Amino acid sequence: MEGIDHKMISVNGINMHIAEMGQGPIVLLIHGFPELWYSWRHQILYLAAHGYRAIAPDLRGYGDTTGAPIRDPTKFTTLHVVGDLVALLETLGADKVFVVGHDWGALIAWRLSLFRPDKVKALVNLSVHFGPRNPRRKPVETFRAAYGDDHYICKFQEAGEIEAVFASLGTEKVLKKFLTHRDANPFYFPKDKPFGDAHDAPVILPSWLSQEDVDYYTKKFEQTGFTGGINYYRCFDLNWELEAPWTEAKISVPVKFIVGDLDLVYNIPGIKEYLHKGGFRKYVPLLEEVVVIEGAAHFITQEIPDKINKHIHDFLLKF
Repeated sequence: MEGIDHKMISVNGINMHIAEMGQGPIVLLIHGFPELWYSWRHQILYLAAHGYRAIAPDLRGYGDTTGAPIRDPTKFTTLHVVGDLVALLETLGADKVFVVGHDWGALIAWRLSLFRPDKVKALVNLSVHFGPRNPRRKPVETFRAAYGDDHYICKFQEAGEIEAVFASLGTEKVLKKFLTHRDANPFYFPKDKPFGDAHDAPVILPSWLSQEDVDYYTKKFEQTGFTGGINYYRCFDLNWELEAPWTEAKISVPVKFIVGDLDLVYNIPGIKEYLHKGGFRKYVPLLEEVVVIEGAAHFITQEIPDKINKHIHDFLLKF
């Protein structure tokens, strides 16, 4: 990781940590849960070597970014987080940038493109597709009806409850369980076994995730706890309320979407049909391509970085 610069920048009432490297057009890399700027380590090095300025922040509530009111989940809406990123771009003097997002970072990148398309040259999003707002039903209610109270999004709603479970397991074990998860089925947190059938199974690290990587994540999440990241989930319904003005709005920037065929999001009932049979393109009319990578799961920026790097670079070259 030598050569990556680290800075603290005051934006939107918080102090945001960014990792950056390279010279040229800016590529803003937005991480997910439970991740950090570090999740983009392979992409930062690749993009910097190919003539881009890669910038990867720790989002509010994560890593070395400070100042967000962790105990108030209402301060973690998409409007807050997109506001942070717009303020970051203004501080950097950036007009329009390339954006790449993964997991919650993809969801935030969709909203950045929706709220401020003037800031986005083109978007590569990974794992989490854009879905239209359903004006008749709140998201958590939808998840609960489909999957029951043990679904992870439902379990994440009650303040302090899942944090206590994670504390009992230990930060390192929790991170290993998440980052090595490869089950395409829905993610449940039953009370007696928080990680389901895999709860008691020893975690064998895959070749793409070293103990050194796990140690870095563990150090940072032991500093911050998981509440900041979980607050994003606790804003699902509040986001639904705040985003009412964008009901039926479309994404108006060029997009490439990439997902692993073992990703649990890709395997939600109805999503494959939505992505491949016209529904997705209806709301993302400048969609250039949907790439499904065989044998890849959710954390693809780390699992198959060479493939992801090439897909990102090939798309950016068009602009």
